[in-house]
Amino acid sequence: MVEIGPGLGALTQPLTERVRHLHAVEIDRDVVAQLRNRFSPERLTVHQADALDFDFASLGPRLRIVGNLPYNISSPLLFRVGSAREVVDCHFMLQKEVVDRMAAAPGSKTYGRLSVMIQYRFQVEKLFNVAPGAFRPPPKVESAFVRLVPHPSLPLTRVDEQLMSRIVAGAFSQRRKTLRNALAAYTHEAELSALGIDARLRPEDVAVEAYVRLAQFVAERSRSQAAEARS
Repeated sequence: MVEIGPGLGALTQPLTERVRHLHAVEIDRDVVAQLRNRFSPERLTVHQADALDFDFASLGPRLRIVGNLPYNISSPLLFRVGSAREVVDCHFMLQKEVVDRMAAAPGSKTYGRLSVMIQYRFQVEKLFNVAPGAFRPPPKVESAFVRLVPHPSLPLTRVDEQLMSRIVAGAFSQRRKTLRNALAAYTHEAELSALGIDARLRPEDVAVEAYVRLAQFVAERSRSQAAEARS
């Protein structure tokens, strides 16, 4: 079990009472010192590090990750955790707006790049909302608790996620345009049609699996072009 951003231990205390050993990743040196003084090393290992740079794989297989994530870095942190192959599940408190985007279905106004990239890696289940009054001091936004479980096997097959991220970002940067226009830098209508993707759709109407197929096609086409150039 790994807690991201334990702070002064509001979640850490009950977690250490329920698990044999807890790891915590905390960037603040003073907070790290307080946690190490408060909890025995037999129950808690505190890693002083930025969670955006931390090597979660170094903790071993079958990681369960929890945390009340900082809202200002929640998206990059989710992508970071999503790339860790060792994760069994994650339970995070996040800004409600972010959780709604993560769990959004194609065709909804909140479906976007975060929805596609998180749902490619995880099954997303929004569990419940948390009112501002649950925090001290109360934030100006609502929060929500979400459960993320890695897919037993990724949609279709594994793709170059950096390429897929660029394609998805390109699509949603012009979300009012059709795919035919928004992704003109990557593909054209005939290729989309061959992949079973309607080029007239807008980015928010396209399922995760379709973006995966497109990323696979673009990667394979680039490899073929590179091989031809070398021959």
